[in-house]
Amino acid sequence: MGPTHILHPAAIGVSPSLSMRPPPRRHSAPQERRADTMPDSQVPAQDEMIEIEDIGSNPNPENSIGEVVERRLTRRAAMLGLGGAAAAATLADQLIAAAEPALAQANGPSSLTFPELRHQLGQQDSVAEGYERQTVIRWGDPLAAEAPAFNPTAQTPDAQARQFGYNCDYIDFKPLPAGSDNSDHGLLCVNHEYTSTQLMFPGLPAGSAARQRVTAEQARVELMAHGVAVVEVRKRDGKWEYVQDSRFNRRITGETEMRLSGPAAGHDLLKTSADATGTRVLGTLNNCAGGNTPWGTVLTAEENFNQYFGGASAAEGPQAATHRRYGIVPRSSYAWPKFIDRFDLDKEPNEANRFGWVVEFDPYDPQSVPVKRTALGRFKHEGCHHAVSADGRVVVYMGDDERFDYVYKFVTARPWNPNDRAANRDLLDEGTLYVAKFLDDGKVQWMSLVQGEGPLTAANGFNSQADVLINTRRAADLLGATPMDRPEDVEPNPVTGRIYVMLTNNSRRTAQQLGAANPRAANLHGHIVEIIPPGAGTDKVDHAATEGRWAMFLMAGKPGIDAGAAYHRATSDQGWLSCPDNCSFDKKGRIWIATDGAPSAAGVADGLYAADTTGVGRALTRLFYQAPIGAEVCGPCFTPDASTVFLAIQHPAESAGSTFDRPSTRWPDFADNMPPRPSIVAIVKKGGGEIGA
Repeated sequence: MGPTHILHPAAIGVSPSLSMRPPPRRHSAPQERRADTMPDSQVPAQDEMIEIEDIGSNPNPENSIGEVVERRLTRRAAMLGLGGAAAAATLADQLIAAAEPALAQANGPSSLTFPELRHQLGQQDSVAEGYERQTVIRWGDPLAAEAPAFNPTAQTPDAQARQFGYNCDYIDFKPLPAGSDNSDHGLLCVNHEYTSTQLMFPGLPAGSAARQRVTAEQARVELMAHGVAVVEVRKRDGKWEYVQDSRFNRRITGETEMRLSGPAAGHDLLKTSADATGTRVLGTLNNCAGGNTPWGTVLTAEENFNQYFGGASAAEGPQAATHRRYGIVPRSSYAWPKFIDRFDLDKEPNEANRFGWVVEFDPYDPQSVPVKRTALGRFKHEGCHHAVSADGRVVVYMGDDERFDYVYKFVTARPWNPNDRAANRDLLDEGTLYVAKFLDDGKVQWMSLVQGEGPLTAANGFNSQADVLINTRRAADLLGATPMDRPEDVEPNPVTGRIYVMLTNNSRRTAQQLGAANPRAANLHGHIVEIIPPGAGTDKVDHAATEGRWAMFLMAGKPGIDAGAAYHRATSDQGWLSCPDNCSFDKKGRIWIATDGAPSAAGVADGLYAADTTGVGRALTRLFYQAPIGAEVCGPCFTPDASTVFLAIQHPAESAGSTFDRPSTRWPDFADNMPPRPSIVAIVKKGGGEIGA
């Protein structure tokens, strides 16, 4: 179906290169592994974990992003109708120039040169012609010379603590030697978000019901499969491999000791029977996306921590309101509270408060103690990507991955010191946390979360900055932040200075929130919002500014089928996507989008898509890689020379009815004695060269 323009896109804050399609006659609803991608009535009743993970706990999601976009459309349309062409042109000047559909390029307007992959769904994964996929490391691979080989039918906590963990997500590549731009040798830092219990152990039922059937030993295997892995990798003769006996290799698990720092450290709500100081904690959990710092450390984000805790006190007692706002309920999704006391809130009422933070660690020092940086706030962190503002201060952008929750940024109190790494050691302990409010006139305001300012006073239960940070969600509620459609990655483009917000979906948007830009009663496919700080496009970007502008980069879904789908008008039938999750940027500033929630019912797997962010190919998405059935694609990460892109392939075979004994795929080994294994893959161009060039 060809494009139908109801309004000129420049007049409504959508890129002029986007095509707005008419409403559909039918709807292709994705089969989603997370509750937000399908209407509540379609979520499998037995899959309680999904609801606990993404419980949607904002009690009053007024002025959501859907309503803001609707008002902005209405406002711009009225301006056009009243002869507001000059005002519309002013807004257009803030955006990238319009695309022309017929240019003399082999790939049309796109600067990307790879042949576009077709949508598919199968046991294997696929990559664009001219490229090859290499498996680098898999769940259970040993990380030390003395670590045992992976034995899926005889797993132990001790073995898993020395092996590559489960469900890999965020990836960071740190060159070796440190400080170099070596693209053939380095450290991979990888998050292990959660465990798919039904695919880990034999004899368990399908779905998350398996989590309540584990033994005490299996529960501890799950705990050890969480966290982070650091592993040395090297490219030899064009092939990537990991170094098993490297001195850098390390597992940070659910039991690794770490330090709490910043304004909330030592607060009474962080003290437990095992830690009377409130400054030491065991482990990090549900590490989804992440980020890094200019001084070479890695940031890992704790997301859906709520699903590991249980106990009657979750719904009663002095912390019941706080637990409810974070989605903590009496019945844990996992069986851990039955076997490990610290996850039982009736025994340790404060343990859950010690999770939901951003953790910093030094990948080059395996003996270093990871630090939970409380100044960055407590919520379901999807990622934490940095940019350096014009004055040298470091800004960390973050999303709270839940329906109707918020976008944040943290600005350090002082600039970073490029000449003294030690001087930056605790830079993330001092600064200001902000939450975003998106206005219908195209502005975005960053509101400070500072105790004593506005409603954040003792009268509302905020007696200190620690109270604000432990209860970040409630503080943001009081400030009137804009409820978003599951903000996941929030990442700056290092070339243009613009920030891209991956909004995965929101099935609970109501009919009252419909508008010209979001004409769907349930946002099943998500969209990407672009934030433009002052100075974007120059070498003086003010990421610390408290005001900027915003626009729509694309709206996901299948054009002609899903209402409101909006891309570049030259996007092909293979280029549309659903549920943007993670993103990354190559050295040309092109965006690479990983998805989580593709419509498998329509024969589409999750994948990796790429698009220009400027010029005539802006928002023209092209499919580069597609995952095996049941998997999502996470953590796209380029080497400095962009000759390799690493991907985390998470939960292969996590599809309806799939189990350890009868999985829907045995990717990547395809051996009868091996279950499906989450893995890190490297994609390189055959014969060498830059990815996508």
